[in-house]
Amino acid sequence: MTYRGRFAPSPTGPLHVGSLVSALASWLDARAHRGVWLVRIEDVDGPRTVPGAAEDILATLERFGMHADETPVWQSQRVARYQRALEQLKSTGLVYPCGCTRKEIADSLVLAHARNTTLAYPGTCRTGLHGKPARAWRLRVPDGERAVITFDDRWQGPQTQNLATEVGDFVLRRADHQWAYQLAVVVDDADAGITHIVRGADLMDSTARQIYLQRCLGVATPAYLHVPVVTNEHGEKLSKQNGASALDTDKPLDALGAAARHLGLELGSEPPATLEQFYSAATAAWAQRMNIRTSA
Repeated sequence: MTYRGRFAPSPTGPLHVGSLVSALASWLDARAHRGVWLVRIEDVDGPRTVPGAAEDILATLERFGMHADETPVWQSQRVARYQRALEQLKSTGLVYPCGCTRKEIADSLVLAHARNTTLAYPGTCRTGLHGKPARAWRLRVPDGERAVITFDDRWQGPQTQNLATEVGDFVLRRADHQWAYQLAVVVDDADAGITHIVRGADLMDSTARQIYLQRCLGVATPAYLHVPVVTNEHGEKLSKQNGASALDTDKPLDALGAAARHLGLELGSEPPATLEQFYSAATAAWAQRMNIRTSA
């Protein structure tokens, strides 16, 4: 099996050190496995997309020496594929229209919390719209033992999530007609033949949903690895929303060195003087840390 990995940034602003950590980890894992590394621009959420951000991200990756092995894919060009996947799921009876507004859902969750019951979507529209207009499409999750999804994360270890009690029926297409992250990611990864997903731990909560969706669509489940996220001085995940600074493209080695340290990689006593030296040392350090055999 040929290793196929990917880095999938959302073009909501320039890359920062937090996103660089995810990019670097995915790149090193692909290289340590002598595999293929792809880039996917996750611009399916139109309202959050910043004009020019995707081009800036791709240029920054090039400046930092991370070159995709195939032409980058843009989610906004794949909406017809997501529609076909939705129709496939509709044919199984697992998908239903939802007429709940955000306020109605929030109110029901507050009531559930007050009763010390589940905070998952309560399944209000499972039995019909009850006179409300359809707003979104949801995927029905199983009940009982079948709702429990387990997977072994290569960094974080064994993980378990009960979709019925912790998530509930989740959205595949939103009320504003935007495709949900969960559906787009699963379809894209399957179509690209992705075998290994390396990303930030902030996305680990989505993994069980994606595994369930993979099963519903009859596609393979990749191996997962979630690296620790970078946080700010308040302990919050570093992000564009809380003012993360764009990477300094004039000093790629400084930023790459910081990202490597965050990943716990030991690169030797002398700092690398070139990108080639950095990636050679970092790939070897990653292979050692992750116990990857690098012999041909």
